[in-house]
Amino acid sequence: MRLVLVAVGRDRRGPASELAELYQKRCPWRIDVVDIAPRNEGDTAKRIALEAQKIRRALPDDAALVVLDERGDNLSSQELAKKVQAFQMKGRQVIAFVIGGADGLERSLVERADVRLAFGRATWPHRFVRAMVMEQLYRVSTILSGHPYHRD
Repeated sequence: MRLVLVAVGRDRRGPASELAELYQKRCPWRIDVVDIAPRNEGDTAKRIALEAQKIRRALPDDAALVVLDERGDNLSSQELAKKVQAFQMKGRQVIAFVIGGADGLERSLVERADVRLAFGRATWPHRFVRAMVMEQLYRVSTILSGHPYHRD
């Protein structure tokens, strides 16, 4: 299985970036990271639409789509592992995780998603969300393999 993280914004060097890389390296699945440059000109709707075009181009064909959305489901790690396992059982070879820009994701992308995932109701800095996604992907892999990293 291959995972793709498509994120609007650049991951600046620093502790959060190092943490994301640590979990990316630990994860047994290949994780490709695609950075989408944020748009700074135009009104909000135009910026979101332009970012969405770039995101769509970066998504692999037939990938299961998981979007990070503040109005999404606040899944436990076990529940996320079950979703990933269900994708595997259905023969999905690629799962794409998408982190939107500062103004969020275009509604059409959110509506197209197989899973809308929230990390609680708080607003998180972009670089923290990257690290949290990578940690959760590593955690999901350990849950599915029976590794003792995750404890209930």
